[in-house]
Amino acid sequence: MRLFVAVVPPDEVLDDLEDHLEPRRDAGVDVRWTDRHQWHVTLAFLGDVPERKVDDLTEALGRSATKRSPLVLRLAGAGAFPNPYAARVLYAGVEQVRGDLTAVAHGIRSSASSVGASPDGTRFQPHLTLGRFGRPTEATRWIRALDTLEGPAWVADHVTLVESHLGEGRGRRPRYEIVAELPFGR
Repeated sequence: MRLFVAVVPPDEVLDDLEDHLEPRRDAGVDVRWTDRHQWHVTLAFLGDVPERKVDDLTEALGRSATKRSPLVLRLAGAGAFPNPYAARVLYAGVEQVRGDLTAVAHGIRSSASSVGASPDGTRFQPHLTLGRFGRPTEATRWIRALDTLEGPAWVADHVTLVESHLGEGRGRRPRYEIVAELPFGR
């Protein structure tokens, strides 16, 4: 199973983001925009995890989540990976109004590793992917156009374990299936 752990913003936050993006999407034929149902903040990408490990993984992630207090987050600003001058990914930034999302991600990654579901080795950078470029692209105009984003704050009170089914979504994009929602405990 191809799995990741994420924080999924609530509908009102996604509505606000959609309103912000709508007038800009038509100007972006070079951007392959992500669909609303794909919007999330990845804490750990676990890749292929054997099905026999999913129960242990879910248990370990749940224990990690119960050690955390709810967070207050907000989508704000924009950026690009790997950098604005050779961008492959365009993203919305995540502002940590209250709590430490990086500490949550670290705990989730450690818990996953402890049961043999090691996350990829990338450094955690809180973001929500808005779109992808087919080739490295100079994206400073996109960052300027999207940098005015200041979404509403929301309480993140759980993390979500998600299975990704590659090529099964609209336009051969991934289809996501929720495996478990794991509440914060404090």
